[in-house]
Amino acid sequence: MAVDIIYGTHAMTTDDEAGRASGWLPGELSAYGRRCARELGERHRGNRLSAIFCSDLFRAVETVELAFRAYRIPIHRDTRLRECDFGDLNGAPLTEVAAHPSRHLDEPFPNGQSYRQVVDQTAGFLADLAAAWDGHRVLLVAHPTTGWALEHLLNGRMLAEVMAAETDWRQEHSYALPSGWPGARA
Repeated sequence: MAVDIIYGTHAMTTDDEAGRASGWLPGELSAYGRRCARELGERHRGNRLSAIFCSDLFRAVETVELAFRAYRIPIHRDTRLRECDFGDLNGAPLTEVAAHPSRHLDEPFPNGQSYRQVVDQTAGFLADLAAAWDGHRVLLVAHPTTGWALEHLLNGRMLAEVMAAETDWRQEHSYALPSGWPGARA
C-alpha cells in the first residue's frame, strides 16, 4: 500500500503580492488568497481525505482553516513542513533571496538554514507519515521548498534541478508515499 499525498502551497499572501520572501515570518493571506483558500476546500469536498497536514506558519494554517473549517477532517500542524528559514533575509525582496539559489543548496542562509536542511526535515516528516497513514489519502499544505523536497525525495529528481525548474507551485501535485518508506535518499 501507500499514502496518497495531495500537496499544495498555502494561498497567496500579502508578502507574495509585494514580492517579499516570508521565510519563517508568519505571513498573512491577501484578499485574493483568502478566496483561493475557500476554493481549495470546495475542490476537495468529497475527496475522502483522512487528514490534513500543514506547516505551522500562519499563512499555511490560515489557508487550511479557511478551506476546511466546515469539514470534519483532522488537521495536524507540523514544524517540519515549514518554508526554508532565510535567516537575515526573512521578509527581504524575493529577488534578493532567489539571487543565488545554488549557493544555499548546502550552505545555510545567514542565521538561517540551507535547502538541504529543508529536505532533511521533510524526509523525517515523510518517514512518520508512511508509518502512521499507510493506505490513506492526505493533503499537505506547505511551501514551495516543501514541494522541492517532495520532488527530490519521492520522484528521485536532483534537488538542484528541481530548484532551477520553472514550476508553478501554486498547482497541486500528487505523490504516492510507499509503505515503509525509508527516508531521505543519498
